[in-house]
Amino acid sequence: MALRDGTMQNYALTVEKHLEHAAKWHGQTEVVSRGLDGTVSRAGYSETLARARRISAVLRDEQVVAGQAVATLAWNSRHHFECWYGIMGMGAICHTLNPRLPAAHLAVMLDKSGARCVIVSADLAELAQEIETLARNPLRFLVIDGSHASFAERHLDAKTLEQALENADPDTVWGEIDENAACGLCFTSGTTGDPKGVTYTHRASYLHTLRQLQADVIGLTSRDTVLVVVPMFHANAWGLPFSAPSAGSKLVLPGRANDGASLAALIAQEEVTVAVAVPTVWLGMFDYLDASGLELPSLRRIMVGGAPMPESLMQRIESRGISVQTTWGMTELSPLGTATPPTDSDRSSSQSGRPALGLDMLLTDADDCPLPEQRNAEGHLWVRGHSVIRSYLGDTEPVTKNGWFRTGDLAQIDDRGMLTITGRAKDLIKSGGEWINPAEIESLANAHPDVALAAVIGREDEKWSERPVLLVELVPNSRATDEDLLASLKGRIASWWMPDEIIRVAAIPLAATGKIDKLRLRAEFGKRPDPEAGPAIAHG
Repeated sequence: MALRDGTMQNYALTVEKHLEHAAKWHGQTEVVSRGLDGTVSRAGYSETLARARRISAVLRDEQVVAGQAVATLAWNSRHHFECWYGIMGMGAICHTLNPRLPAAHLAVMLDKSGARCVIVSADLAELAQEIETLARNPLRFLVIDGSHASFAERHLDAKTLEQALENADPDTVWGEIDENAACGLCFTSGTTGDPKGVTYTHRASYLHTLRQLQADVIGLTSRDTVLVVVPMFHANAWGLPFSAPSAGSKLVLPGRANDGASLAALIAQEEVTVAVAVPTVWLGMFDYLDASGLELPSLRRIMVGGAPMPESLMQRIESRGISVQTTWGMTELSPLGTATPPTDSDRSSSQSGRPALGLDMLLTDADDCPLPEQRNAEGHLWVRGHSVIRSYLGDTEPVTKNGWFRTGDLAQIDDRGMLTITGRAKDLIKSGGEWINPAEIESLANAHPDVALAAVIGREDEKWSERPVLLVELVPNSRATDEDLLASLKGRIASWWMPDEIIRVAAIPLAATGKIDKLRLRAEFGKRPDPEAGPAIAHG
């Protein structure tokens, strides 16, 4: 007798099911967050689901329909978490915005996504006003985590989400979404020139969650309490708002305050077992712990990514009996690429771990030809998988080649399959887990009348991994001061993009192609300066 097809249910892989599962089976497990005023609020997953469904009803009242983008401009809070699911659960697209970027950048991103409704933290009224002035489309604001009084003062179309929830339908239609529909949107860079949007589908995000929950990745359980410091506006907070409820883990969100003292107090109070952030955050917290003598007995594991992990910091953390997991990923990978298994006795700060099932990696030469040996050789890193980008928002052509996406990183893979990122083929600077685009700074610097040629490179930094340095070749007889040059940048780029130093050189070196020789500049100025050494190139 012939076997029949279709013996399994057609179960759509959509992200609202993560919260539905948590509400049904871990309903009293809490989502906890610290507010702008320092107070801590909490709600179980069952209550969180009920609120998320009512948020969907509010959005429908705001004329949002499935397939439209709704922007969020907020910190890591439980109300932001509820809004995520309220947006995605009705089939809309959650477009996360980075509050640390200038308004001009954010306005461009809103124009690209088409979002008209913005869910915004109460402390960001000034930024919201700047965005509204610059955006092409009229915007409506739903205020969370505080009063909308400052929005009213600025004559913005705004109301608090809590006000809107009073009349929201608790039984609004939820779910019933195509798994291949978009659920999230995040932009890869903060440049006004060409921000690139990465659209996440329900299916990709669901499968990314299952991959993340594997024991050799983050392996959360219902006994864990997870502190998510990595921002929710960074590639879905590394997927943790999905994986924590899926495992039934208690979820702790720190709000805006990410200083060492605040994080340590929250970890101690909520008995956090697993915490996730970029290395810079942990440097600040462990400096505080060393100075205060405070111990965190509940904390068993820290996961880091977004920037290289200093070996000295890793040793400081693990000397306290806390294991450190290094990872590597990209916005275009949803974002997790590789992770070091938490029980790996041979892990080191330089390695980024292995890929889990669902992601494959390939090394090529500069001409995109696969290396004959894929182990212990440096090459250009390519990836493919169920949660890897095919094309950017608005593009019809894929950015992949033969199904592979070029990461822009140089890498090695050892005999155990452990990935080490050895450099970047692209020019972006990564400082404290945030991208800085040298081209935009250079464009502004080159517009100064006293600048003949300018170049920006990343210089090693113990705290931030890299910091931008501006090298300038001035016009003859220029009397421009450093303050004059910096003034041309202030207010036009994010404050954390500002160069740490201006270095005046007699001539910016050029390669044979006529382009600035950044390889030479990085070789001469990319290392932390020796205070006893003189300048590598004579100042002009």
